[in-house]
Amino acid sequence: MELYDLIIKIIDVNLIQCLIPIILTLFLVKVFFKNRFETKKALNLIRWLIIIYTFITWTISLVTIIINPEEATFINRAVGPYAIIYWIMFIAALILPFTLMIKKMAIKFWYVMFIAFCMKVGIYFERFIIITTSYHRDYLTENGNIEFIYPFLLGISILFVQGVIIAILILGIFQILKRKTIHNTG
Repeated sequence: MELYDLIIKIIDVNLIQCLIPIILTLFLVKVFFKNRFETKKALNLIRWLIIIYTFITWTISLVTIIINPEEATFINRAVGPYAIIYWIMFIAALILPFTLMIKKMAIKFWYVMFIAFCMKVGIYFERFIIITTSYHRDYLTENGNIEFIYPFLLGISILFVQGVIIAILILGIFQILKRKTIHNTG
């Protein structure tokens, strides 16, 4: 289970949290370069990545709840004081991504970006709360703690740059495959 947690954390930090910049980059490439790059195929790859990641996460969560219910936090959070918020985040992260199986919805950039946002809405809200509360602490002699905000802004900018790089790499791979098939048929 520890190996699974490590693998999921690596995939989560390096790929899943970068989905919004990846999709936004694909959309901008589609708008500015029209039909020059394979943006539809890249979006389809991202779609299946989301579906597979959600399926694996769901499966492991269910296995953890069944095998070791004391270790699973789901039961405590699902009936606690913030149960409604937890259920909304649960549905957004583990049920809503399966709507990408519907092809009409999955080809829309904005819908896939909405799904990517919903998958990690808990993390985004947590970061927002940390930044806001660190900036507006009343017990400080000065109003705001800028030094505390810099690491969060740096982390967000690194995720954004990482997402742009991943999107460019995906488009580059599809461009190479496209050229290879043109040369093989011609």
